[in-house]
Amino acid sequence: MKFINKRIALFLAFTFAGLSAFAQEIIPEPVKDSVKRQVVPKGSKLKVDGVVAVVGDYVVLDSDIDLSYKEMQAQGMSTADITRCELLGKLMEDKLYAHQAIQDSIVVSDAEVNEQVSRRIDYFVEQLGTEAKMVEYFKKKDLESFKSELFEILKTQQLTEKMQKKVLDEVEITPEEVRQFFKKFNKEDIPLFGAEMEIAQIVVKPQVPEEEKQKVRDRLKQIKKDVQDGASFYSKAVLYSDDKGSVASGGFYKINRKTQFVKEFKDAAFSLNEGEISDPVETEFGYHLIYVEKIRGQERDVRHILIIPKTTDEELKKAKDKIEAIRKKITSGEISFADAAKSESDDKETRNSGGLLINPATFGTRFELTKMDPSIYNEVSELKSNEVTQPILDVDRGGAQSFKLLTVTNRFEQHPADYAQDYIKIKELALKEKQMKTIAKWSADKIKDTYISVNADYKTCKFANNWLKK
Repeated sequence: MKFINKRIALFLAFTFAGLSAFAQEIIPEPVKDSVKRQVVPKGSKLKVDGVVAVVGDYVVLDSDIDLSYKEMQAQGMSTADITRCELLGKLMEDKLYAHQAIQDSIVVSDAEVNEQVSRRIDYFVEQLGTEAKMVEYFKKKDLESFKSELFEILKTQQLTEKMQKKVLDEVEITPEEVRQFFKKFNKEDIPLFGAEMEIAQIVVKPQVPEEEKQKVRDRLKQIKKDVQDGASFYSKAVLYSDDKGSVASGGFYKINRKTQFVKEFKDAAFSLNEGEISDPVETEFGYHLIYVEKIRGQERDVRHILIIPKTTDEELKKAKDKIEAIRKKITSGEISFADAAKSESDDKETRNSGGLLINPATFGTRFELTKMDPSIYNEVSELKSNEVTQPILDVDRGGAQSFKLLTVTNRFEQHPADYAQDYIKIKELALKEKQMKTIAKWSADKIKDTYISVNADYKTCKFANNWLKK
Protein backbone atom coordinates (compact mmCIF):
# COMPACT_ATOMS: atom_id res chain seq x y z
CA MET A 1 0.00 0.00 0.00
CA LYS A 2 1.08 3.54 -0.61
CA PHE A 3 1.05 5.99 2.25
CA ILE A 4 1.04 9.55 1.00
CA ASN A 5 1.00 12.72 3.09
CA LYS A 6 0.49 16.04 1.24
CA ARG A 7 1.47 19.36 2.69
CA ILE A 8 -1.45 21.57 3.58
CA ALA A 9 -0.33 24.31 1.24
CA LEU A 10 -0.41 22.02 -1.77
CA PHE A 11 -3.68 20.46 -0.67
CA LEU A 12 -5.36 23.84 -0.37
CA ALA A 13 -3.88 24.97 -3.65
CA PHE A 14 -5.52 22.12 -5.54
CA THR A 15 -8.76 22.71 -3.69
CA PHE A 16 -8.79 26.42 -4.49
CA ALA A 17 -8.48 25.60 -8.18
CA GLY A 18 -12.14 24.64 -8.24
CA LEU A 19 -13.55 27.09 -5.71
CA SER A 20 -14.77 29.61 -8.24
CA ALA A 21 -17.96 30.36 -6.35
CA PHE A 22 -16.07 31.13 -3.15
CA ALA A 23 -14.55 34.37 -4.46
CA GLN A 24 -17.28 36.96 -4.32
CA GLU A 25 -15.36 40.23 -4.42
CA ILE A 26 -11.69 40.90 -4.95
CA ILE A 27 -9.64 43.96 -5.71
CA PRO A 28 -7.59 43.10 -8.81
CA GLU A 29 -4.20 44.59 -9.43
CA PRO A 30 -3.26 45.79 -12.89
CA VAL A 31 -2.51 42.78 -15.08
CA LYS A 32 -0.11 42.80 -18.01
CA ASP A 33 -1.42 40.32 -20.55
CA SER A 34 -3.34 40.06 -23.78
CA VAL A 35 -6.62 40.99 -22.06
CA LYS A 36 -6.66 44.50 -20.54
CA ARG A 37 -8.61 45.02 -17.35
CA GLN A 38 -9.81 48.13 -15.63
CA VAL A 39 -7.48 49.54 -12.97
CA VAL A 40 -9.57 50.02 -9.84
CA PRO A 41 -9.25 53.33 -7.99
CA LYS A 42 -7.86 53.03 -4.49
CA GLY A 43 -10.56 52.30 -1.91
CA SER A 44 -13.13 50.98 -4.38
CA LYS A 45 -14.11 47.42 -5.20
CA LEU A 46 -14.82 45.82 -8.54
CA LYS A 47 -16.94 42.73 -8.85
CA VAL A 48 -15.11 40.30 -11.12
CA ASP A 49 -17.20 37.16 -10.85
CA GLY A 50 -19.07 37.84 -14.11
CA VAL A 51 -19.42 35.11 -16.74
CA VAL A 52 -16.56 35.19 -19.24
CA ALA A 53 -17.37 31.96 -21.06
CA VAL A 54 -20.07 29.32 -21.39
CA VAL A 55 -19.33 25.73 -22.38
CA GLY A 56 -22.46 23.62 -22.74
CA ASP A 57 -24.20 23.71 -19.38
CA TYR A 58 -21.20 25.16 -17.56
CA VAL A 59 -19.94 28.71 -17.05
CA VAL A 60 -16.47 30.08 -16.43
CA LEU A 61 -16.26 33.10 -14.14
CA ASP A 62 -13.64 35.81 -14.21
CA SER A 63 -12.87 34.90 -10.60
CA ASP A 64 -12.00 31.35 -11.74
CA ILE A 65 -9.04 32.80 -13.60
CA ASP A 66 -7.90 34.75 -10.54
CA LEU A 67 -8.01 31.59 -8.46
CA SER A 68 -6.00 29.70 -11.07
CA TYR A 69 -3.25 32.27 -10.64
CA LYS A 70 -3.42 31.78 -6.88
CA GLU A 71 -3.13 28.03 -7.26
CA MET A 72 -0.01 28.30 -9.40
CA GLN A 73 1.58 30.79 -7.03
CA ALA A 74 0.81 28.56 -4.03
CA GLN A 75 2.79 25.81 -5.76
CA GLY A 76 5.76 28.11 -6.26
CA MET A 77 5.23 28.42 -10.02
CA SER A 78 6.01 31.63 -11.84
CA THR A 79 2.96 33.31 -13.36
CA ALA A 80 4.86 36.15 -15.02
CA ASP A 81 4.49 34.70 -18.52
CA ILE A 82 1.05 33.12 -18.07
CA THR A 83 -1.80 35.12 -19.60
CA ARG A 84 -5.44 35.15 -18.61
CA CYS A 85 -6.20 33.86 -22.10
CA GLU A 86 -4.16 30.72 -21.47
CA LEU A 87 -5.83 30.08 -18.14
CA LEU A 88 -9.27 30.65 -19.61
CA GLY A 89 -8.50 28.11 -22.32
CA LYS A 90 -7.55 25.52 -19.72
CA LEU A 91 -10.68 26.17 -17.65
CA MET A 92 -12.86 25.85 -20.74
CA GLU A 93 -11.23 22.49 -21.50
CA ASP A 94 -12.19 21.24 -18.04
CA LYS A 95 -15.79 22.39 -18.53
CA LEU A 96 -15.92 20.70 -21.93
CA TYR A 97 -14.94 17.38 -20.33
CA ALA A 98 -17.56 17.74 -17.59
CA HIS A 99 -20.27 18.70 -20.09
CA GLN A 100 -19.46 15.77 -22.37
CA ALA A 101 -19.40 13.37 -19.40
CA ILE A 102 -23.07 14.22 -18.83
CA GLN A 103 -23.85 13.64 -22.51
CA ASP A 104 -22.09 10.25 -22.37
CA SER A 105 -24.10 9.25 -19.28
CA ILE A 106 -21.03 9.05 -17.07
CA VAL A 107 -22.36 8.74 -13.54
CA VAL A 108 -20.97 10.34 -10.42
CA SER A 109 -23.19 9.33 -7.54
CA ASP A 110 -24.26 11.82 -4.88
CA ALA A 111 -23.00 9.39 -2.23
CA GLU A 112 -19.55 9.39 -3.82
CA VAL A 113 -19.45 13.19 -3.91
CA ASN A 114 -20.83 13.54 -0.38
CA GLU A 115 -18.03 11.28 0.83
CA GLN A 116 -15.48 13.65 -0.69
CA VAL A 117 -17.28 16.67 0.74
CA SER A 118 -17.14 15.16 4.23
CA ARG A 119 -13.45 14.36 3.88
CA ARG A 120 -12.61 17.88 2.65
CA ILE A 121 -14.60 19.52 5.44
CA ASP A 122 -13.02 17.29 8.09
CA TYR A 123 -9.61 18.25 6.73
CA PHE A 124 -10.40 21.98 6.70
CA VAL A 125 -11.75 21.85 10.25
CA GLU A 126 -8.63 20.01 11.38
CA GLN A 127 -6.41 22.71 9.86
CA LEU A 128 -8.52 25.81 10.64
CA GLY A 129 -9.83 24.85 14.07
CA THR A 130 -13.62 24.93 13.90
CA GLU A 131 -16.46 24.82 11.39
CA ALA A 132 -17.19 28.49 12.13
CA LYS A 133 -13.62 29.49 11.28
CA MET A 134 -13.81 27.41 8.10
CA VAL A 135 -17.01 29.15 7.00
CA GLU A 136 -15.47 32.52 7.78
CA TYR A 137 -12.25 31.66 5.93
CA PHE A 138 -14.16 30.82 2.75
CA LYS A 139 -16.46 33.84 3.21
CA LYS A 140 -19.70 31.84 3.20
CA LYS A 141 -22.83 32.80 5.09
CA ASP A 142 -23.29 29.38 6.74
CA LEU A 143 -22.12 25.76 6.73
CA GLU A 144 -24.93 24.50 4.50
CA SER A 145 -24.17 26.95 1.70
CA PHE A 146 -20.49 25.99 1.95
CA LYS A 147 -21.38 22.29 1.65
CA SER A 148 -23.72 22.92 -1.26
CA GLU A 149 -21.17 24.84 -3.31
CA LEU A 150 -18.38 22.42 -2.46
CA PHE A 151 -20.63 19.56 -3.60
CA GLU A 152 -21.14 21.10 -7.05
CA ILE A 153 -17.43 21.85 -7.47
CA LEU A 154 -16.31 18.34 -6.53
CA LYS A 155 -18.97 16.73 -8.70
CA THR A 156 -17.75 18.71 -11.70
CA GLN A 157 -14.16 17.71 -10.96
CA GLN A 158 -15.10 14.04 -10.81
CA LEU A 159 -17.00 14.23 -14.08
CA THR A 160 -13.98 15.87 -15.71
CA GLU A 161 -11.60 13.22 -14.40
CA LYS A 162 -13.83 10.32 -15.51
CA MET A 163 -14.31 11.78 -18.98
CA GLN A 164 -10.56 12.32 -19.42
CA LYS A 165 -9.89 8.78 -18.26
CA LYS A 166 -12.46 7.38 -20.69
CA VAL A 167 -10.85 9.17 -23.62
CA LEU A 168 -7.30 8.15 -22.68
CA ASP A 169 -8.15 4.54 -21.77
CA GLU A 170 -9.20 3.95 -25.35
CA VAL A 171 -5.75 4.92 -26.66
CA GLU A 172 -3.42 2.00 -27.34
CA ILE A 173 -0.21 1.79 -29.31
CA THR A 174 1.24 -1.01 -31.43
CA PRO A 175 4.91 -1.98 -31.82
CA GLU A 176 4.76 -0.74 -35.41
CA GLU A 177 3.55 2.68 -34.25
CA VAL A 178 6.43 2.81 -31.76
CA ARG A 179 8.87 1.97 -34.55
CA GLN A 180 7.43 4.67 -36.80
CA PHE A 181 7.54 7.20 -33.93
CA PHE A 182 11.26 6.56 -33.34
CA LYS A 183 12.06 6.43 -37.04
CA LYS A 184 10.87 10.00 -37.62
CA PHE A 185 13.69 11.49 -35.48
CA ASN A 186 16.77 12.83 -37.21
CA LYS A 187 20.04 11.81 -35.59
CA GLU A 188 20.44 15.20 -33.89
CA ASP A 189 16.83 15.12 -32.60
CA ILE A 190 16.88 11.70 -30.92
CA PRO A 191 15.67 12.02 -27.29
CA LEU A 192 18.37 12.06 -24.62
CA PHE A 193 17.81 9.84 -21.58
CA GLY A 194 19.41 10.78 -18.28
CA ALA A 195 21.82 8.74 -16.17
CA GLU A 196 20.19 5.82 -14.37
CA MET A 197 21.05 3.11 -11.90
CA GLU A 198 19.67 -0.17 -10.63
CA ILE A 199 19.54 -0.58 -6.85
CA ALA A 200 19.16 -3.63 -4.65
CA GLN A 201 18.30 -3.87 -0.96
CA ILE A 202 18.31 -6.29 1.94
CA VAL A 203 15.80 -5.64 4.70
CA VAL A 204 15.85 -7.09 8.20
CA LYS A 205 12.81 -6.47 10.36
CA PRO A 206 12.95 -6.92 14.13
CA GLN A 207 10.86 -9.74 15.50
CA VAL A 208 7.69 -8.73 17.30
CA PRO A 209 6.96 -10.65 20.51
CA GLU A 210 3.79 -12.75 20.33
CA GLU A 211 2.31 -10.98 23.34
CA GLU A 212 2.55 -7.65 21.46
CA LYS A 213 0.78 -9.18 18.44
CA GLN A 214 -1.96 -10.50 20.69
CA LYS A 215 -2.45 -7.05 22.22
CA VAL A 216 -3.02 -5.62 18.75
CA ARG A 217 -5.44 -8.40 17.75
CA ASP A 218 -7.41 -7.91 20.97
CA ARG A 219 -7.50 -4.14 20.44
CA LEU A 220 -8.84 -4.51 16.91
CA LYS A 221 -11.46 -7.03 18.04
CA GLN A 222 -12.66 -4.51 20.62
CA ILE A 223 -12.84 -1.79 17.96
CA LYS A 224 -14.88 -4.15 15.77
CA LYS A 225 -17.28 -4.76 18.65
CA ASP A 226 -17.58 -1.03 19.31
CA VAL A 227 -18.49 -0.40 15.66
CA GLN A 228 -21.02 -3.21 15.65
CA ASP A 229 -22.54 -1.60 18.75
CA GLY A 230 -22.96 1.70 16.89
CA ALA A 231 -19.60 3.47 16.96
CA SER A 232 -18.28 5.14 13.77
CA PHE A 233 -15.65 3.16 11.84
CA TYR A 234 -14.56 6.47 10.29
CA SER A 235 -13.89 8.01 13.71
CA LYS A 236 -12.08 4.92 14.98
CA ALA A 237 -9.78 5.00 11.94
CA VAL A 238 -9.00 8.69 12.47
CA LEU A 239 -8.20 8.05 16.13
CA TYR A 240 -6.30 4.77 16.01
CA SER A 241 -5.03 3.84 12.52
CA ASP A 242 -1.28 3.80 11.86
CA ASP A 243 -1.86 4.22 8.11
CA LYS A 244 -0.95 7.90 7.83
CA GLY A 245 -1.95 7.95 4.16
CA SER A 246 -5.62 7.23 4.84
CA VAL A 247 -6.16 8.32 8.43
CA ALA A 248 -7.55 11.75 7.43
CA SER A 249 -10.20 10.08 5.25
CA GLY A 250 -11.21 7.57 7.91
CA GLY A 251 -9.18 4.74 6.39
CA PHE A 252 -10.89 5.00 2.99
CA TYR A 253 -9.64 3.28 -0.18
CA LYS A 254 -11.34 2.42 -3.47
CA ILE A 255 -9.97 -0.93 -4.70
CA ASN A 256 -10.43 -3.63 -7.34
CA ARG A 257 -8.67 -6.92 -7.97
CA LYS A 258 -5.83 -5.15 -9.83
CA THR A 259 -5.16 -2.53 -7.15
CA GLN A 260 -1.56 -2.74 -5.95
CA PHE A 261 -2.36 -3.85 -2.39
CA VAL A 262 -0.88 -6.87 -0.67
CA LYS A 263 -2.64 -10.20 -1.36
CA GLU A 264 -3.80 -10.79 2.21
CA PHE A 265 -5.58 -7.42 2.30
CA LYS A 266 -7.36 -7.93 -1.02
CA ASP A 267 -8.31 -11.53 -0.23
CA ALA A 268 -9.96 -10.40 3.00
CA ALA A 269 -11.68 -7.40 1.40
CA PHE A 270 -13.17 -9.44 -1.43
CA SER A 271 -14.37 -12.20 0.91
CA LEU A 272 -16.68 -9.77 2.75
CA ASN A 273 -20.18 -8.68 1.87
CA GLU A 274 -21.26 -5.05 1.88
CA GLY A 275 -21.46 -3.75 5.44
CA GLU A 276 -19.30 -6.53 6.92
CA ILE A 277 -16.14 -6.07 9.02
CA SER A 278 -13.27 -8.55 8.98
CA ASP A 279 -11.49 -10.10 11.90
CA PRO A 280 -7.89 -8.82 12.32
CA VAL A 281 -5.93 -9.51 9.11
CA GLU A 282 -2.16 -9.85 9.27
CA THR A 283 0.02 -8.45 6.47
CA GLU A 284 3.64 -7.37 6.27
CA PHE A 285 2.49 -3.90 7.40
CA GLY A 286 0.80 -5.04 10.61
CA TYR A 287 -2.78 -5.98 11.48
CA HIS A 288 -5.84 -4.57 9.70
CA LEU A 289 -9.53 -4.31 10.43
CA ILE A 290 -11.31 -4.07 7.06
CA TYR A 291 -14.82 -2.74 6.52
CA VAL A 292 -16.53 -3.05 3.12
CA GLU A 293 -18.61 0.12 2.82
CA LYS A 294 -19.89 -0.25 -0.74
CA ILE A 295 -19.67 -2.79 -3.57
CA ARG A 296 -19.77 -1.26 -7.07
CA GLY A 297 -19.44 -4.09 -9.59
CA GLN A 298 -15.73 -4.97 -9.64
CA GLU A 299 -14.84 -2.09 -7.30
CA ARG A 300 -15.20 -1.87 -3.55
CA ASP A 301 -15.16 1.11 -1.24
CA VAL A 302 -13.35 -0.07 1.87
CA ARG A 303 -12.15 1.44 5.11
CA HIS A 304 -9.42 -0.06 7.23
CA ILE A 305 -7.65 0.46 10.50
CA LEU A 306 -3.99 -0.51 10.59
CA ILE A 307 -2.24 -1.09 13.89
CA ILE A 308 1.45 -1.94 13.88
CA PRO A 309 2.65 -4.10 16.80
CA LYS A 310 5.41 -2.40 18.74
CA THR A 311 8.83 -4.01 18.84
CA THR A 312 11.23 -3.95 21.77
CA ASP A 313 14.68 -2.40 22.00
CA GLU A 314 16.09 -5.89 22.49
CA GLU A 315 14.57 -7.16 19.23
CA LEU A 316 15.71 -4.01 17.41
CA LYS A 317 19.30 -4.69 18.54
CA LYS A 318 19.04 -8.29 17.35
CA ALA A 319 17.93 -7.07 13.93
CA LYS A 320 20.86 -4.67 13.71
CA ASP A 321 23.32 -7.38 14.75
CA LYS A 322 21.87 -9.68 12.10
CA ILE A 323 22.15 -7.18 9.26
CA GLU A 324 25.71 -6.24 10.27
CA ALA A 325 26.61 -9.94 10.11
CA ILE A 326 25.05 -10.18 6.64
CA ARG A 327 27.00 -7.15 5.48
CA LYS A 328 30.24 -8.65 6.77
CA LYS A 329 29.64 -11.84 4.76
CA ILE A 330 28.95 -9.81 1.62
CA THR A 331 31.99 -7.52 1.90
CA SER A 332 34.28 -10.47 2.66
CA GLY A 333 33.14 -12.27 -0.49
CA GLU A 334 31.55 -15.14 1.41
CA ILE A 335 28.19 -14.53 -0.28
CA SER A 336 26.90 -12.27 -3.05
CA PHE A 337 24.47 -9.45 -2.30
CA ALA A 338 21.82 -11.10 -4.50
CA ASP A 339 22.12 -14.47 -2.78
CA ALA A 340 22.04 -12.83 0.63
CA ALA A 341 18.87 -10.98 -0.35
CA LYS A 342 17.21 -14.20 -1.49
CA SER A 343 18.05 -16.07 1.70
CA GLU A 344 17.99 -13.35 4.38
CA SER A 345 15.87 -10.35 3.33
CA ASP A 346 12.50 -9.86 5.00
CA ASP A 347 11.14 -7.81 2.09
CA LYS A 348 8.85 -10.10 0.09
CA GLU A 349 8.57 -7.79 -2.92
CA THR A 350 12.31 -7.70 -3.68
CA ARG A 351 13.68 -10.87 -2.09
CA ASN A 352 13.16 -13.22 -5.05
CA SER A 353 14.81 -10.81 -7.51
CA GLY A 354 17.99 -10.60 -5.46
CA GLY A 355 16.81 -7.42 -3.76
CA LEU A 356 16.28 -5.34 -6.93
CA LEU A 357 14.04 -2.34 -6.29
CA ILE A 358 11.15 -1.66 -8.67
CA ASN A 359 10.65 1.89 -9.87
CA PRO A 360 6.98 2.66 -9.07
CA ALA A 361 6.82 5.21 -11.89
CA THR A 362 7.89 2.80 -14.66
CA PHE A 363 7.58 -0.65 -13.04
CA GLY A 364 11.08 -1.32 -14.34
CA THR A 365 14.31 -1.68 -12.35
CA ARG A 366 16.03 1.52 -13.50
CA PHE A 367 15.92 4.79 -11.56
CA GLU A 368 16.75 8.05 -13.30
CA LEU A 369 19.03 10.02 -10.98
CA THR A 370 17.18 13.30 -11.38
CA LYS A 371 13.85 11.67 -10.46
CA MET A 372 15.02 9.38 -7.67
CA ASP A 373 13.64 9.55 -4.14
CA PRO A 374 16.11 11.85 -2.32
CA SER A 375 16.25 9.52 0.70
CA ILE A 376 17.56 6.72 -1.55
CA TYR A 377 19.73 8.93 -3.74
CA ASN A 378 21.58 10.37 -0.75
CA GLU A 379 22.51 6.86 0.39
CA VAL A 380 23.69 5.42 -2.94
CA SER A 381 24.94 8.33 -5.08
CA GLU A 382 28.54 8.02 -3.86
CA LEU A 383 28.71 4.22 -3.73
CA LYS A 384 31.40 2.55 -5.83
CA SER A 385 30.85 -0.68 -7.75
CA ASN A 386 29.85 -3.57 -5.45
CA GLU A 387 30.07 -1.29 -2.39
CA VAL A 388 27.40 -1.77 0.28
CA THR A 389 25.99 0.88 2.59
CA GLN A 390 26.27 0.65 6.33
CA PRO A 391 23.04 -0.59 8.00
CA ILE A 392 20.33 2.08 7.62
CA LEU A 393 17.58 2.42 10.19
CA ASP A 394 14.37 2.85 8.22
CA VAL A 395 11.11 4.07 9.76
CA ASP A 396 8.03 3.87 7.55
CA ARG A 397 5.10 6.26 7.76
CA GLY A 398 3.30 3.98 10.13
CA GLY A 399 6.25 4.05 12.53
CA ALA A 400 7.49 0.49 11.89
CA GLN A 401 11.28 0.17 12.14
CA SER A 402 13.65 -2.02 10.15
CA PHE A 403 17.26 -2.08 8.98
CA LYS A 404 18.36 -2.21 5.36
CA LEU A 405 21.46 -2.44 3.20
CA LEU A 406 21.64 -0.86 -0.26
CA THR A 407 23.94 -1.42 -3.21
CA VAL A 408 24.11 -0.25 -6.82
CA THR A 409 24.02 -3.21 -9.18
CA ASN A 410 24.18 -1.31 -12.46
CA ARG A 411 24.86 2.19 -13.76
CA PHE A 412 23.72 3.61 -17.09
CA GLU A 413 25.24 6.87 -18.29
CA GLN A 414 23.27 9.62 -20.02
CA HIS A 415 22.81 8.59 -23.63
CA PRO A 416 20.78 9.17 -26.80
CA ALA A 417 17.78 6.83 -26.96
CA ASP A 418 18.59 3.38 -28.32
CA TYR A 419 15.61 1.56 -29.86
CA ALA A 420 16.50 -1.86 -28.48
CA GLN A 421 17.87 -0.82 -25.10
CA ASP A 422 15.27 1.88 -24.35
CA TYR A 423 12.19 0.42 -26.05
CA ILE A 424 9.93 0.77 -22.99
CA LYS A 425 10.75 4.47 -22.59
CA ILE A 426 10.38 5.13 -26.31
CA LYS A 427 7.01 3.37 -26.19
CA GLU A 428 5.93 5.67 -23.34
CA LEU A 429 6.90 8.74 -25.38
CA ALA A 430 5.07 7.43 -28.43
CA LEU A 431 1.96 6.67 -26.37
CA LYS A 432 1.97 10.16 -24.85
CA GLU A 433 2.20 11.73 -28.29
CA LYS A 434 -0.70 9.60 -29.53
CA GLN A 435 -2.75 10.51 -26.44
CA MET A 436 -2.12 14.22 -27.04
CA LYS A 437 -3.25 13.89 -30.66
CA THR A 438 -6.32 11.94 -29.58
CA ILE A 439 -7.24 14.56 -26.99
CA ALA A 440 -6.75 17.34 -29.56
CA LYS A 441 -9.01 15.61 -32.08
CA TRP A 442 -11.60 14.78 -29.42
CA SER A 443 -11.67 18.41 -28.27
CA ALA A 444 -11.97 19.74 -31.82
CA ASP A 445 -14.90 17.41 -32.57
CA LYS A 446 -16.76 18.19 -29.33
CA ILE A 447 -16.23 21.95 -29.66
CA LYS A 448 -18.04 21.83 -33.03
CA ASP A 449 -21.08 20.16 -31.45
CA THR A 450 -21.20 22.10 -28.16
CA TYR A 451 -22.72 25.49 -27.43
CA ILE A 452 -19.84 27.83 -26.58
CA SER A 453 -19.86 31.54 -25.86
CA VAL A 454 -16.88 33.74 -25.02
CA ASN A 455 -17.13 37.22 -23.53
CA ALA A 456 -16.17 40.01 -25.93
CA ASP A 457 -13.22 41.01 -23.71
CA TYR A 458 -11.60 37.63 -24.44
CA LYS A 459 -12.35 37.29 -28.14
CA THR A 460 -8.91 38.63 -29.07
CA CYS A 461 -7.26 35.67 -27.29
CA LYS A 462 -5.21 33.22 -29.32
CA PHE A 463 -6.54 29.95 -27.90
CA ALA A 464 -4.95 26.57 -28.51
CA ASN A 465 -8.45 25.21 -29.20
CA ASN A 466 -10.96 26.73 -31.60
CA TRP A 467 -13.25 28.09 -28.88
CA LEU A 468 -14.32 31.00 -31.10
CA LYS A 469 -15.29 28.58 -33.90
CA LYS A 470 -13.66 30.63 -36.63
